[in-house]
Amino acid sequence: MSMTSDGNRLTTLRFYSQHYAPADVLPKNSEEHPDLPVFLQTRKWLDVYFSGQEPDFIPQLLPEGTPFRQAVWEQLITIPFGQTTTYGEIAQRIGCRSAQAVGGAVGHNPIAIIVPCHRVIGSNGTLTGYAAGIDRKAWLLKNEELKKQ
Repeated sequence: MSMTSDGNRLTTLRFYSQHYAPADVLPKNSEEHPDLPVFLQTRKWLDVYFSGQEPDFIPQLLPEGTPFRQAVWEQLITIPFGQTTTYGEIAQRIGCRSAQAVGGAVGHNPIAIIVPCHRVIGSNGTLTGYAAGIDRKAWLLKNEELKKQ
């Protein structure tokens, strides 16, 4: 995974193979500045997460996107660890008529895992779309020991 920051806040966290990966145009990236506090905190968050636990903190985030995408990403942060929601449910919560438009915003989420776009599923319960691949989405949900509702 790679990370970028504005120096204080995390701007991207992505898998190297991820579709829709934003360009790493910011001057601070985790390879050139590995000891930047936000990168150290993000690594700590990821260590807790990948151990199967729910982190009790979130690094400072600054995902950049349109107001619509920002509204969708704000909804993603509210999805509890180990639970899922649908694109349609998010659309209803933000007053959008199109679950497909929500899906586009979810797919362009620049901060993987911490902004948990992997917790969004199709209305019929299927794992649909994930910029880093469906297999990875399934693994992330299994890591959270997702309980069927």
